[in-house]
Amino acid sequence: MTAKASTSNNLIQGNIQTTLYRMTVPMIIGMVMMMSFSLIDTFFVSLLGTEQLAAISFTFPVTFTVISLNIGLGIGTSAVIGKLQGRGDPETARFRATGAMMTSVLLVGILAFIGMVTIEPVFSLLNASPELLPYISDYMTIWYLSSLFLALPMVGNSVLRACGDTRTPSIIMASGGFLNAALDPLFIFGWGPIPAMGIQGAAVATLIAWSVGATWIIYLLAIKRNLMLPRLLNLTELVENSRDIMRIGFPAAGANMLTPIAGGVMTAVVATYGAEAVAAWGVGHRLESIASIIILSLSMTLPPFISQNVGADKFNRVEQAYKLTLKFIMLWQLFIFVLLWALSGLIADVFAKEAEVASLIKLFLAIVPIGYGLQGVIILTNSSFNAMHKPMTALVLSVIRLFVFFVPISYLGSVVYGLEGLFWGTVVANLLMGMVAFYWFSREINQFREEYKESTEYE
Repeated sequence: MTAKASTSNNLIQGNIQTTLYRMTVPMIIGMVMMMSFSLIDTFFVSLLGTEQLAAISFTFPVTFTVISLNIGLGIGTSAVIGKLQGRGDPETARFRATGAMMTSVLLVGILAFIGMVTIEPVFSLLNASPELLPYISDYMTIWYLSSLFLALPMVGNSVLRACGDTRTPSIIMASGGFLNAALDPLFIFGWGPIPAMGIQGAAVATLIAWSVGATWIIYLLAIKRNLMLPRLLNLTELVENSRDIMRIGFPAAGANMLTPIAGGVMTAVVATYGAEAVAAWGVGHRLESIASIIILSLSMTLPPFISQNVGADKFNRVEQAYKLTLKFIMLWQLFIFVLLWALSGLIADVFAKEAEVASLIKLFLAIVPIGYGLQGVIILTNSSFNAMHKPMTALVLSVIRLFVFFVPISYLGSVVYGLEGLFWGTVVANLLMGMVAFYWFSREINQFREEYKESTEYE
C-alpha cells in the first residue's frame, strides 16, 4: 500500500473530530501567519494616508479575481492528483501536476495582461475618483506582474495537499507572508540606496515574496520530491494533462470569481459615500479575512475528507463531519464577533488617521461580523459540493448567494438606511443564504444515499 493510499484510508475510518483536527491545524497556523502579514501590509499603506488606503481598497475585488482563478485551478488539481495517488499511479500524477502548473501560469498571464491594459477603465467603472487612479495604476502595474509568480505556489501547494502533506504548504504560505511584510517598509518608505516608492513599494515587496515562493515550490515538486516533471510539456501533452483539471477547476474558479465581481459592485455602492467609507470598507474586509481563518482552513481540509468518504459510500460520516464543522463554526464565529466588537475602538485607531474613517470602521465591526458564522455555513457547503464532484451545483449556489441575496439586499439596505443599512443587509443576506445552503446539502446527501441504495438492490 502506498503512503498516499494509507493517508486516504485514514479519512474513511476513525474519529471524525480527531481526523479533521489533525488535518486542519497546520492549515490554520499557516493561514493565520500569512493573513496577519497581509494585515501588516495594509497597515504600512495606511501610514501613507487616506487616499492611498482607499486606493488599495479599490484593488481588492480585482486582485481577488486573479487569485480566484488560482483557487479554482487548485481545487481541480487537488481532486485529480489525489485520485491518481490513491490509485497508485504516481507517473501520471507527475504529468498532471506539470500540466496544472503550466496551465495556471498561462491562464493567469492572459488575465493579468488584460487587466494591465484596462486599469483605468476598470477602476473608473468601480467609481474610483481621478485623484485615486494614479495610486491604483502604480500598485496594479506591478501587482499584475507578480500574479504570475503567485500562480505557482498556489497550485503547487494543492499538489502537496493531494499527496497528504498539509504542513509544507502552510510553511510556504507563512514564509511568503513574512517576507512580504518584512520588505514592505523597505520599499514603501525607502532605506539607504532604495528610494521611497510609496504604494508601489507594497507591490514590489509582493513581487519579490511570490517570486521566492514560486522558486521554492518548483524545487520541491520537480527536484526534491519528484511530484512533477523537471521539464515543460509540449502542446499535445499540455492539452492532455490539463483537461481533467480544467473540467473541475473552471466551475470552481467561476464560483470564486463571482465573489470579487459582487465585491466590486458593492465597492462602487460604498464609494458613493466617499473615500473615507471605501477606506473603512477595505480595512473591514481585510479584517474579515483574519476573522474567517478557521472557516477558510476547514474549506481546504473538509473537502478531501468528504470526497474520500463519498467514494467509500460512507454517507453518514460525510453528514456527521459536515454538521460537526457547522456547529463549531457558528460558535467560534460568535466568539470572534464579540472580540471584534470589543476591540473595534483600538482597531479603528490603528488603521485610521481620520476620525470619520475610524468611526466607520467601528460601525462595520459592530454589525458585519454578526453574519460571519452564517457565511461559514455557505462557504463550507460550497466546498463540500466541489468535494462531492458537483462543481456546477457549487457554482449555482454562489450565483444565488451573491446576486439573489448579497448584492440586492445590501443595496436595498443602503437605499433605505444608508451605509449602516448596507452593513445590516450583508447580515440578512448571509442568514437567508445559510438556510438555503444547509437545506440544499441535506437534500444532496440524501440523494446520494438513495442512489447507493438503488444500486445495491440491483446487485
